[in-house]
Amino acid sequence: MPIVHKFIDGEDSHKWAVRAASWGGLPKWGWNKQEYPELKFELFGRTFKNPIGLAAGFDKDGEAIVPLAKDSGFGLIEIGSVTPIPQPGNSKPRVFRLLEDEGVINRYGFNSDGVGKVQQRVRNARDYWNSQDWAYFGVNLGKNKLTEDAKLDYEIGVNYFASYCDYLVLNVSSPNTPGLRSMQKKSDLEKLLSYVKSSLDLHRLNEKRPQLFLKIAPDLIENELKDIAQVVTNKKYGIDGIIVSNTTISRPDSLQSENKAETGGLSGAPVKEISTECVRKMYSLTNGQIPIIGCGGVANGKDAYEKIRAGASLVQLYSSLVYQGFPVIGKVKRELAELLKNDGFDNVTDAIGADHRINQENRK
Repeated sequence: MPIVHKFIDGEDSHKWAVRAASWGGLPKWGWNKQEYPELKFELFGRTFKNPIGLAAGFDKDGEAIVPLAKDSGFGLIEIGSVTPIPQPGNSKPRVFRLLEDEGVINRYGFNSDGVGKVQQRVRNARDYWNSQDWAYFGVNLGKNKLTEDAKLDYEIGVNYFASYCDYLVLNVSSPNTPGLRSMQKKSDLEKLLSYVKSSLDLHRLNEKRPQLFLKIAPDLIENELKDIAQVVTNKKYGIDGIIVSNTTISRPDSLQSENKAETGGLSGAPVKEISTECVRKMYSLTNGQIPIIGCGGVANGKDAYEKIRAGASLVQLYSSLVYQGFPVIGKVKRELAELLKNDGFDNVTDAIGADHRINQENRK
């Protein structure tokens, strides 16, 4: 990876990584293929071979769905964000590595091929979906930059993808689309979710519909988190899980790279503690009633374990691929299984929210 960092810029290396995955260039040996009984569990009425997933942002346009779902070793994969109308996103350069900090700042701005092209790729990929060993598959939905009534864009995304995925994600937390994060306000969020749920309910097939997740920012204040917790735990809005979290607009004092001054969303190691703390707060505020997908700064088994103990049922990574490549998948799984065994957990589900239970016992 240091050679890649020296000779290829961030966006070009991203494109080549997606292309390599689409051509079947994922590791055919090593730990990625290894699965562990401690990591196999049930959620959403299905069996997950492991709780480690690929976050949105890597395969934005669904170009490598089959290899990622079949051969990567991930337990779930997520493509997108996908916008209704194709759009180029923000001007380049828009991806910056923070090498000293193992972080990334991006301001892509929802560059997307649009729902038409991406839906065709999803449909073609799903034609091959003949094995339960393949990853749980989701599509992350975004809005076009110039759309004024955002709920219409999310409805379009639902209409295009609901029949072809295991879950859908409403991304209302990217910092790179003007006004998007304001949709996390309680009144706006309630309107959006009511509208989306009505659309999604029309897509029930044999009494089955995809799960619906909400992706939130790590920069929300306590009252905003409380409002979101109240909304997502209200069954009338149809939210099945929350992804915690997106990139941050904050800049920790510890950052050393000269690229820290670039605008955009910060991901990778510098956001790890911020996102884990957000997972911890949301698990507490929701009383563990709704599954949380922990995302942000996961680069090894310990990082994943911390998020699980804080309340995450699933964990996603992306930026660590920039620094460790695809072998990081097997590394995270192996180390997570070892940590579970060392702490006496027979299964990963036993560790979900463990820190909260310990705190409650200590208070007694």
